[in-house]
Amino acid sequence: MKTAHPQPSSTPSYISPELETRTTASVTELDGTAVAYWTYEPARVTPDTRTILVIHGFRGDHHGLLRVADQLPGMRIIMPDLPGFGSSEAFAAGPHTVERYGRFITDFMAALDLGPDTVLLGHSFGSIIAAHFVAAHPGAVNPLILINPIAAPALEGPKGIMTKLAVLYYRLAARLPRALGLSLLRSPLIVRVMSEAMAKTGDKELRRFIHGQHHAYFSAFANRESLLESFTASVGSHVAEVAGKLTLPVLLIAGEKDEIATLPDQHRLAALLPDCSLKVIPGVGHLIHYETPGPAARFISSFLKDHPA
Repeated sequence: MKTAHPQPSSTPSYISPELETRTTASVTELDGTAVAYWTYEPARVTPDTRTILVIHGFRGDHHGLLRVADQLPGMRIIMPDLPGFGSSEAFAAGPHTVERYGRFITDFMAALDLGPDTVLLGHSFGSIIAAHFVAAHPGAVNPLILINPIAAPALEGPKGIMTKLAVLYYRLAARLPRALGLSLLRSPLIVRVMSEAMAKTGDKELRRFIHGQHHAYFSAFANRESLLESFTASVGSHVAEVAGKLTLPVLLIAGEKDEIATLPDQHRLAALLPDCSLKVIPGVGHLIHYETPGPAARFISSFLKDHPA
């Protein structure tokens, strides 16, 4: 069944009409959890066509990576909403931990019969999930691509204070009466502040698009409990702690102005990885997938040509 994505009114000029023609929306049930996912078929199959499984970031869903998918018309791209986010249900059993999300990847790949030639791509929190999955399941995918990877402990360094404030915010929201807690978590003002802090582009129309995306999809989480568990997982782990186990080729795509996953941390992570290529996009922060999808897609295409199936 072909289906169009619901989009805020400000978005059409930033996503091509052709992407809709490549899109199939589906739902699968994994261990009692309904998982929504979208498949973007290649416009034309070539010897370079690969299947890329995309894992989005915290509080996001598949919409965040649409601009990157749009720039990779020669690839088959599969993007689930992680359990607890977007149109997917929270896990029916067990907490929302990095390990549990790794089991989700195993189950999801098995359900879709995705083999070891699958490319795994993770953005932000998705980079943690993807890296830990690969470390625990060598040979399951090849290669690995991480965009805005969380390269170092979130509670340490200059960003540690802001992270600790965020921890208090999510804990408070989880303890307040339900209606009040949800209102705090979904506050348009707080979502806008987060969006403003991450956006680095000076293009007013693009910033309006980004804010519209965050307003439309940033609060699409299943419940407060799963959100707190996922947030705890996002600040309690990082990619560098498993870097030595990532022996497959790894592409890191970093933002020069990223204040969440800072550039010095990216260079330190790259030095820890046995087989790594680090690409830095100037002038962008933690929103490479929104602000500079073209350069990101070119790095991905070039990397995959260098590492064929």
